[in-house]
Amino acid sequence: MMNIKISQIEYYLPGDQVSNDDLQKENPDWDMGRLSEKSGVYNRHIAKQDETAFDLACKACEKLFSNREISIDTIDGIIFCTQSPDYIMPSNAFLLHKHLNLRQSVFAFDINLACSGFIYGLSIARGFISTALGKKILLVNSDTYSKYINPKDRSAKILFGDGAAASIITRNVSKGVIDIMLASSGKDFDSFYIPSGGCRLPKSKSTSAEEIDAAGNTHSAENIHMNGFGVWKFIASKVPKQINEILNRNGYTVNDIDLYVFHQASKMTLDSLIKGSKIDPDKVFNNIRHVGNLVSASIPVALKDALTAGRLKKGDLVLLSGFGVGLSWGTIILRY
Repeated sequence: MMNIKISQIEYYLPGDQVSNDDLQKENPDWDMGRLSEKSGVYNRHIAKQDETAFDLACKACEKLFSNREISIDTIDGIIFCTQSPDYIMPSNAFLLHKHLNLRQSVFAFDINLACSGFIYGLSIARGFISTALGKKILLVNSDTYSKYINPKDRSAKILFGDGAAASIITRNVSKGVIDIMLASSGKDFDSFYIPSGGCRLPKSKSTSAEEIDAAGNTHSAENIHMNGFGVWKFIASKVPKQINEILNRNGYTVNDIDLYVFHQASKMTLDSLIKGSKIDPDKVFNNIRHVGNLVSASIPVALKDALTAGRLKKGDLVLLSGFGVGLSWGTIILRY
């Protein structure tokens, strides 16, 4: 199989920011000390009311293609990962195709995945490149989850930020991606979902009615419903097993990996993965404090930040792992 590499990453975060101090002022009854400690998030960037995942993606792509080493004319395809598209149809990938004024021979499609989206996107790009359907693919991960969160739902409000990442995936003659593992648990779909807004339960007056759940969080059927403890417990159980399996089948130990970049779900989740997989915490990159949980853009933004901070170097053996809505999870080992 033809190998691939991540040749370039850029990202864009909205200008508006909401700090934990801001949330405390808005919600005097919230225990922000406890919420901050568990989540690990102290600041997040939030899209304006009229700012969409497509808008954020355009800004990320503008940064990406401002690099003169990358010619927009060499792009063979767009994979746009989002769960907050501008329209029911067509896909955001076609809006981006128009915005970038790409030629008609460039394929374009969306994938509806959340926190595992970058891992799945790399897997799909690898398949296209391996079958000679493209040499250079633009992988975009962009979401505005803030638009799905009830402002009185402290469990989700504390965690999520908005943002977009744009990555160039190309052929690689030497070792790039070494191995990939993907997994799903559809029976747990309602651990993290939005009940209303699709064809199963269209939005109506009744779906906008708010209620308070057992944990004291307020939301309607049109908002994110998240079983935080259930999802955390699932991740803490399944992801370390997948990490151990992919390491074993490639002859590596946890100590052989130079850098771990996990989806930035929450501090509690990251701590449990480090403990469950017996990983040296110094080998795990974490930027959740300043940006929050960026859904599928989380891993590429963390990769770019790790590179900028000097934590990621060419030739490093890197393990990436994403997990969330679906429920879905995936892990990749690559030589950066």
